[in-house]
Amino acid sequence: MSQPSTFAHQRPLRVAVIGSGPAGVYAADILTKSAPVASGELKVSIDLYDRYPAPYGLIRYGVAPDHPRIKGIVNALHKVLDRGDIRFFGNVEYGTDLTLEDLQTHYDAVIFATGAIKDADLNIPGIELEGSFGGADFVSWYDGHPDVPRQWPLEATEIAVLGNGNVALDVARVLSKHADDLLVTEIPDNVYAGLKNSPVTDVHVFGRRGPAQVKFTPLELRELSHSRDVDIVLYPEDFEFDAESDRQIQTNNQIKTMVGTLTNWIAEQPEDPAGFTASRRLHLHFLHNPVEVLGEDGRVTGIRFERTALDGTGTAVGTGEFINYPVQAVYRAVGYFGSALPEVEFDHRRGVIPNDGGRVLDGSGIFVPGVYATGWIKRGPVGLIGHTKGDALETVTYLLEDLENLPAAAAPADDAVVELLNGRGVQFTTWEGWLALDAHERALGDAATEIDGVVRERIKVVPREDMVSVSRTALVDAPADA
Repeated sequence: MSQPSTFAHQRPLRVAVIGSGPAGVYAADILTKSAPVASGELKVSIDLYDRYPAPYGLIRYGVAPDHPRIKGIVNALHKVLDRGDIRFFGNVEYGTDLTLEDLQTHYDAVIFATGAIKDADLNIPGIELEGSFGGADFVSWYDGHPDVPRQWPLEATEIAVLGNGNVALDVARVLSKHADDLLVTEIPDNVYAGLKNSPVTDVHVFGRRGPAQVKFTPLELRELSHSRDVDIVLYPEDFEFDAESDRQIQTNNQIKTMVGTLTNWIAEQPEDPAGFTASRRLHLHFLHNPVEVLGEDGRVTGIRFERTALDGTGTAVGTGEFINYPVQAVYRAVGYFGSALPEVEFDHRRGVIPNDGGRVLDGSGIFVPGVYATGWIKRGPVGLIGHTKGDALETVTYLLEDLENLPAAAAPADDAVVELLNGRGVQFTTWEGWLALDAHERALGDAATEIDGVVRERIKVVPREDMVSVSRTALVDAPADA
């Protein structure tokens, strides 16, 4: 690549990353470790922004609290941000607190890593009935998202969860699990109280295709069997394998493992329904395509499916046979969808920012100089968290290739953006503020442990104003130098 003469000997390359989830943190980290930066040829100054007062994005607000592997990802992200070479600004809303013009004035490049947090639509009759919910909304509630209501209507005894991905299993597991067994996690108090009072007895998970076509992972599947006093119920008529299924089982170890687990479970389960003795049951159904949510007086009373069959290629086709299930709540977990950002082109069909390898495009398909995207807002909500590293590497590589052609930003001193936010009355939080909030949440967990006798690592603070208040105690001594 050409020599980055614009920045090498005059001033650092200033980059703003919008979104502090894994995608944003990975992009910032990869940029700091890139060859020209590591060699001293290029200096870089990176500011990481998030609309929430705390960092980590989907890791904090999109993953079930009883996932032990998530701690490892949080620890890795913490190490990156704790180095001190990347500044964090939380509680800053892109589009209002800071505009694209502001960012282009203060930075040479902007990377959008805002992810996808909305539920994908499922356009079937009755989906709008009371008692029909988005899985992503429920995840936000049980993860203590600051911008969702504190209460959730957990009134159903029988529940349908639509989808065969990790989110669907997370939703089903949390709905069916006993609240006391979640106390060892970072579950907020309001969530514990809601789940504790849930009258649920049966949670049904439905997928359109067969057991070999599921989209969850072996870890997610195995975690279902760890729930105390919850029976897993499977149905022999749902276990259909076509030629493509057989090929996938033979060539993909992950699919082979999951199919093996499922077939072992169904072989070991009681033949007589009376043999299921737990107080709650989690049913796994395959080859069911939802066609209508049923209701009376505006509320969910059931759901209708068309039975499907595999066509030899792993694709499910309708059989013309329909079946109804009585349920009082339906959760759709059929995928996430991105949100449009002010002043940036958006593909409303795919839910992404139009881009070419991470280079953001305008409405005419022309690269917008100095503007980039990474993660789910770049490629759509598919793949696991680790896949965002590849996205970030591609985006950062293009950014470095574009150095000579980046627009000539004013790029004022590092403290100029702090003065701008202060001048607008933005109650921003910092990395030091997150450390204060983190310590506060852990202290709440310690206090609850002494009272309940159950070890609680932390208790999440949920209200945004409380998060900001605790976080900004770290700014008291030096607000202008944050």
